[in-house]
Amino acid sequence: MQQVKAKKALGQHFLTDLTVAQRIADTVSEYRGTPVLEVGPGMGVLTQFLLQAHHDLTVVELDSESVDYLKAAYTDELHNRIVAADFLKLDLKQTLGDGKMVIIGNYPYNISSQIFFKVLEHKDQVVCCSGMLQREVAQRIAAGPGSKTYGILSVLLQAWYDIEYLFTVDENVFNPPPKVKSGVIKLVRNNVTDLGCDERLFKTVVKTAFGMRRKMLRSSLKSMFPPGSPTLSTELFTKRPEQLSVQQFVDITNMVAAEREIRN
Repeated sequence: MQQVKAKKALGQHFLTDLTVAQRIADTVSEYRGTPVLEVGPGMGVLTQFLLQAHHDLTVVELDSESVDYLKAAYTDELHNRIVAADFLKLDLKQTLGDGKMVIIGNYPYNISSQIFFKVLEHKDQVVCCSGMLQREVAQRIAAGPGSKTYGILSVLLQAWYDIEYLFTVDENVFNPPPKVKSGVIKLVRNNVTDLGCDERLFKTVVKTAFGMRRKMLRSSLKSMFPPGSPTLSTELFTKRPEQLSVQQFVDITNMVAAEREIRN
């Protein structure tokens, strides 16, 4: 079969190292029996190992050329489980049902952050999310408080998932080679069912704080409190956002909510 040409507009970099593909597939080995959705399979380098491991696999691919390739190469194994669609617009419940699921992929670099925001939207369904993306984003997602790379996505995901950076992948095992190294990470749903604060307000607090990440919280979050609020004078608000744990962001969210309640 004719090889698919990688398309820059879709952020495609096809993995050519089968050992790396096997290692990525192995990250979800404990989830046999749970429906697995592979995002952006391309020519199926990861797909083949997921099928060999007898996963309950569905793949979603936006590139029509790759879809045709997959249908020719895996028609017996995948039958009608090749979904020609944009993952970011995909209705996950309609595709895989409303039960638990696993998401995996060699993720398109140009939408990797958006993919993880979508995972977050479906946190009650997605029990594990594993795969490869540009190293910088992978490190940011896995970074802990105190790190310069710790940011919005780190906090929002770590509130609901245990995250592990697994290994780095060099540029030379892709066609075409990307300009940056890649990283493989794994997210496993933790036991949190309730953050202990208003979730929507939590997101707003985190995004507002990191919107001015070099400033102390008493400056970046000033607009969320009434003028002269004594809360802003407490020690917690002398910190910068990258110094705070998830729980501290939860605490601040509840402080904001309490102040709003007093005003109302």
